Amino acid sequence: MRMFGAGDLRYVILQQIAEKPSHGYEIIKAIEDKTGGAYAPSPGVVYPTLAMLEDLSYIAAGAADDNRKLYKITAAGRKFLADNKAVVDEVDARLSASGSTRGSFEAPQVIRAMQNLKTALRLKLGEAALNAAQVQAIAAALDAAASSVERI
Repeated sequence: MRMFGAGDLRYVILQQIAEKPSHGYEIIKAIEDKTGGAYAPSPGVVYPTLAMLEDLSYIAAGAADDNRKLYKITAAGRKFLADNKAVVDEVDARLSASGSTRGSFEAPQVIRAMQNLKTALRLKLGEAALNAAQVQAIAAALDAAASSVERI
């Protein structure tokens, strides 16, 4: 099942901000939680969408206590959501369905382990440039893990 059509993510992000003023990371986490871990938009998709929504005056960014941008919906953003309620509801239903389907098949231990792996990879890849041997070792470890899971 395709998670989003063209431009659908803006509705999801705007709806999230309408429900609760949020930072970019909180938006990513909320979407991931809603889908039961089936989908987490990348920062490379979320932050440009936030910039677009801000350019359209649908949201406004203010600084929070920790100097991160805290996005809040504007009156224009609320009107946009109301004008597109059918699309917003359809996309929300798709996300919720994805979360409920996925949640019924996974054990919390597997989700935790997947999150640990994702965090470890993000931290390792965020360090200084990796050399060829490190890239090869990471790829081999991931391939081995995938093979192990397939044999279960």
